[in-house]
Amino acid sequence: MPRPSQISPTPERQVRHPGTEPQAAGAAWYVVHTCCHHEARVEERLQRQGLEVFLPRLTEVRRWRDRKKVLRLPLFPGYLFVHDVLDTPTYYDIIKLPGVVRLIGNKGTLATVPPETMESIKLAVASDRPYYPYRYLLKGKWVRVVEGPLAGVVGIIREHKDQKRKVVVEVELFRRAMAVELADEAVELLR
Repeated sequence: MPRPSQISPTPERQVRHPGTEPQAAGAAWYVVHTCCHHEARVEERLQRQGLEVFLPRLTEVRRWRDRKKVLRLPLFPGYLFVHDVLDTPTYYDIIKLPGVVRLIGNKGTLATVPPETMESIKLAVASDRPYYPYRYLLKGKWVRVVEGPLAGVVGIIREHKDQKRKVVVEVELFRRAMAVELADEAVELLR
């Protein structure tokens, strides 16, 4: 990420019309972190600037007391993707938008999403197969059991069995430990 003192004077960025492709050389996919529930607003604002934006959504039926409603919710809440040549003016145009928190990066440089990953996400969203968000559970993470007889118990993930979609959670009880194998949807990450 360039510092303001490192910005070289460049001409004003021209707004492209939606549907026009960014320059092929240097264009990449970046992840934009947004404020909570601002994904659609940020998507619209970026599109008005002429940027190629991708906000994967899933369809969910929510039931209230008096009605059911079909909602289109972000697949990755708080995140969307933008494809462009990210020069300094474009970078600042993006981060100055209301609702944008930051562009995801690592050690001072912006992280790009591999084209194969983006293509896989787009194909999954476009297909008629069901898809859903999946919690990223790692060994050593603290979790709380949310269902079953151990609901409310806090423990550490000791093993993640991908084939069975199960996790082994170690729980400490009266200075003794036990390991319990649970379905991965039976636990939530502690923050």
